[in-house]
Amino acid sequence: MDKPTLYRRRIIPDECVPLKDDEILYWDDRVIVTKWKALHPKKDLHHGFSCYFLREGYKVSKFLYENDDLLYWYCDIMDYEERPDENAWVFRDLLADVLVYPDGFVKVVDLDEFEEALENGSITVEDVKKALKCLDNLLKTIYSGDFDKLTDEISCRI
Repeated sequence: MDKPTLYRRRIIPDECVPLKDDEILYWDDRVIVTKWKALHPKKDLHHGFSCYFLREGYKVSKFLYENDDLLYWYCDIMDYEERPDENAWVFRDLLADVLVYPDGFVKVVDLDEFEEALENGSITVEDVKKALKCLDNLLKTIYSGDFDKLTDEISCRI
C-alpha cells in the first residue's frame, strides 16, 4: 500500500493544509512516525520528528535546532479522520498542547483557545471533553515517568 497523505486541520485559525513535505518513516494501526522541516521556520525551530499516537489522541514531536540539539518535545492533543478513498489522514488539532523541555520542565499551553473556539462554534463541548481526557492521559504518562515510552517510538524509527 502507498504511504498515505497527511493533512493538518487547525481550528484557530481555521485551516487545513497538506503536510506534503513530511516524510512518513513508519506507520501501522497504532502509530505514524514522520520527519519534517518546519512549515514556518522560527528562530530556533528548524526540523523534527513526530509520532501520531492514533488510539491515544495525541502527537508527540521532537523539535530540533538546526544542529540537531533538542529544543523541546511538543505534544499536540488531536483527533483524526481516515479517508481511505483518498489514502489520506486528516489530523485535527484540538487546541491543548504540552511542551516538555530537556530539563524535564512541563508546560501546558493554549487552554485559553477552548473558550474562543466554543464561543465561535468551531469546536463542540464533546470535542473539549475528548481533548481534556486525552490531555489528562498524556500528563499522567509524563508525570509517572513513562514519557520515554512515547519518545522511544520516534527514537527507534529514525
